[in-house]
Amino acid sequence: MTSPSNRLSPGRKRLALVTVIVLGVAVVWTIAHNLKGGGASQAPIAADGAKKAVGAKPALTVAAITPLWVEWPQVLTANGNIAAWQEAVISTEIGNLRLTDVRVNVGDRVKKGEVLARMSNDTVEAELSQTQAAVAEAEANLAEAKANGDRARQFQVSGFLSAQQINQYLTAEKAAFARLNAARARMLTDQLRLAQTVVRAPDAGVISARTATIGSLAQPGQELFRLIRGSRLEWRAEVSAADLAKLKPGMVATLITPSGERVQGQVRMVAPTVDPQTLNGLVYVDLPVAETGNSLRAGTFARGEFALGRARAMSLPQSAVVLRDGFAYVFRLDGANKVAQTKVTLGQRLGDRIEIASGIAPETRVVASGAGFLTDGDWVRVVDAPVAASKP
Repeated sequence: MTSPSNRLSPGRKRLALVTVIVLGVAVVWTIAHNLKGGGASQAPIAADGAKKAVGAKPALTVAAITPLWVEWPQVLTANGNIAAWQEAVISTEIGNLRLTDVRVNVGDRVKKGEVLARMSNDTVEAELSQTQAAVAEAEANLAEAKANGDRARQFQVSGFLSAQQINQYLTAEKAAFARLNAARARMLTDQLRLAQTVVRAPDAGVISARTATIGSLAQPGQELFRLIRGSRLEWRAEVSAADLAKLKPGMVATLITPSGERVQGQVRMVAPTVDPQTLNGLVYVDLPVAETGNSLRAGTFARGEFALGRARAMSLPQSAVVLRDGFAYVFRLDGANKVAQTKVTLGQRLGDRIEIASGIAPETRVVASGAGFLTDGDWVRVVDAPVAASKP
């Protein structure tokens, strides 16, 4: 039996082979043409993207500035409490006497020796009268004993009196003198007790506390008043151990009171020790004494600044600094009018300017204002900064 392929003639075999070759060439040409056409179509797309990048629309029109070097006063800020320079505790030295008069109240200014309160003195006066009478009696007894003694000394040479009698008279004279001295001492004690029934101010100042009430029974050592000596207050500022060495007695400190008033004081003493828990030391600042309109109150919390001198600082307007996520940033400009968000470290503020401690170089160009509307990588249009923008 003969297969179909064997039945084909040689001419037909050649025709089939040519057809297969032509079809293969056509397929290869089509694939190559498609590959070439695809690469050509991608080139315009890339060129179009480059055009878009070059012709990107600016996000904002900004002014470019560079940091300005200025001479600024250097200050050290601190917080602390206002307290009395010295507070005297006024109490009574005599007891079991009733208060009959209280003449001052909290906030009153008093002079040294001024009467603050009085206690009932009837009993003390009676005792004083009794001791005065005892003194008078002792003086009379002494006069009689002294006369007997003088006579005994006269008769001592003549032998009219015996030695025993003479000794008795002389001894009686000495005893009378001693009894007189004892009576006088008791009288002085009663006079002192009478003076203690009047409570007086030990120094000039202002009354800061009062526990004395009319009718109460005073006891020895019981606190009746508290007095701020000389009406002097001080600010006890807490300063870190690293900054204590920068402060010296005599330096000027500016205290900002809770009412916003600025009060100047002077460093009196820097504590020689540091709290091991907080690593802070106390700086004692004397505050001026104001007779009227004083907004300083003992016990209040206040903040203040110590003047340390002047130093050069690199500064920018506060409008050039943006606070984001707890950090400070500026937007740096490059040659292609593109901004880059740069983190900086801030220092002190003075007016509308702020110190740039680190993060950028002095010649860096940054966006002067409107930085809050920019993001990292934005394109901007740059114009000249106004002259006033560079002034501190």
